[in-house]
Amino acid sequence: MNIIKDSLHLYADAKAVITQFLFLSQEKRIFNMINRVENLSANEADECLQILTKDFAARHRDLDQTLLNHFQKIEEQNGINLSRFTVAKKLLLGAFFTKEYSIQAAALFNPSIVPHPDQQGLKSGQQRFIMSLRATGEGHISSIIFKTGIADENARITLDSSSGYFICLQKKIDTRYSRDFIRSRAVLFKDFDFSVVDSLPEHFSEAEALSLLKSATVKTNVATNSISQIEKIWDANYNLISSSQIPINEKVIFPVARIESMGMEDVRFVKFSDNGIAIYYGTYTAYDGHQIQSQLIETSDFNEFKIRSLYGEAVSDKGMALFPEKINGRYVMVSRQGGENISIMFSENIYEWKSYQLLMEPYYPWELLQSGNCGSPVKTERGWLLLIHGVGLMRTYVISAILLDLHDPTQIIGRLDKPLIQADQAEREGYVPNVVYTCGSMLHNKTLVIPYAVSDSATAFATIGLEEILNEMKPAP
Repeated sequence: MNIIKDSLHLYADAKAVITQFLFLSQEKRIFNMINRVENLSANEADECLQILTKDFAARHRDLDQTLLNHFQKIEEQNGINLSRFTVAKKLLLGAFFTKEYSIQAAALFNPSIVPHPDQQGLKSGQQRFIMSLRATGEGHISSIIFKTGIADENARITLDSSSGYFICLQKKIDTRYSRDFIRSRAVLFKDFDFSVVDSLPEHFSEAEALSLLKSATVKTNVATNSISQIEKIWDANYNLISSSQIPINEKVIFPVARIESMGMEDVRFVKFSDNGIAIYYGTYTAYDGHQIQSQLIETSDFNEFKIRSLYGEAVSDKGMALFPEKINGRYVMVSRQGGENISIMFSENIYEWKSYQLLMEPYYPWELLQSGNCGSPVKTERGWLLLIHGVGLMRTYVISAILLDLHDPTQIIGRLDKPLIQADQAEREGYVPNVVYTCGSMLHNKTLVIPYAVSDSATAFATIGLEEILNEMKPAP
């Protein structure tokens, strides 16, 4: 097969930094810091501010506003009023409670790719895209970043220039929930007291509900535990917002929930269409350092994002990937249960997945250790083209493909009997050797565009004609 590997590569950039609030665990230290800044003379404060501006202002978009936000956070968390501080001292105190975090210090890898919602202003044959990547920084914490670009009429890739700024999306604190939303997820918890939910109004914010629940005069142990479980539901289900004026390639989705405190891993974005309405879904694995949970990102514009938990007995492993449309009125997802096989599952509720069935087991030598999907399938006239990965000798990862029936995707109607992409000599060395991996591909002018990770150390691009890959399909063994 004539797979073309582009010379364009993306590498992790340690200069890609975000700001984070610096938490001090001891109250004494917090108030010591407040007193020290307050006791600075006006000249000392101005000198410190000049150093701060010189060393950090050019590294962040609107740094002053970030520092003032952190100053306000100090007031709110400690129940104090520091309005007596001058603007200079507010900025300085905010800066002492701020740190930089390098989001790509360790790696930048495992991309997925979708058509951009804005396709205006392009030349004939061009397509604008959004690519997500897994960025891994200090403490091996993974976040999600984006790159935008254009595929030209020959499927050559050009990435948009970047300002170098990176900004974390903010949690929307006034998100409204319904009783039914809480009930649907509370079934996951053993011995949940549903009367706790019944005591809430039909719609409420997290803050409103917690105030009502914690002020209740009668509490059993079961009710108290149920309130804690409701807090876990809120932790995993939240909204993120950002300004439409901020370019997509500056936006960072960084873990804010406890369940994902150690990483948001391997997001698989897909452009999903239903009755002519398009929405982007991204499935990812949340990791808290001990256990994993499958989560779903929803957005229509890449400005506001909903983060929702997936639940049900079938949501028990990594690598969920949603089909780009319903089939016979149901959502369809491929996944991997049991660690080594590819599964498929159907649901009328995009959040609840009750059962799954085996789709494919390892067969060829290059996949005998395990197999899994490489993102959502691409719809073609001949069937659903699903990229897969196989793991063989010496934990070597390769990318291949299978073809599923359009109307019954439980049926494999074709398979490649060899890898589509494998690491060459230049690609095999890296943080995790002998690995190529992708979380999604995009069809462009009858060419399949595949961004892929190279040994967890860089991201590269490959293309192949759609007809060529379909013609190479063999009957399923």
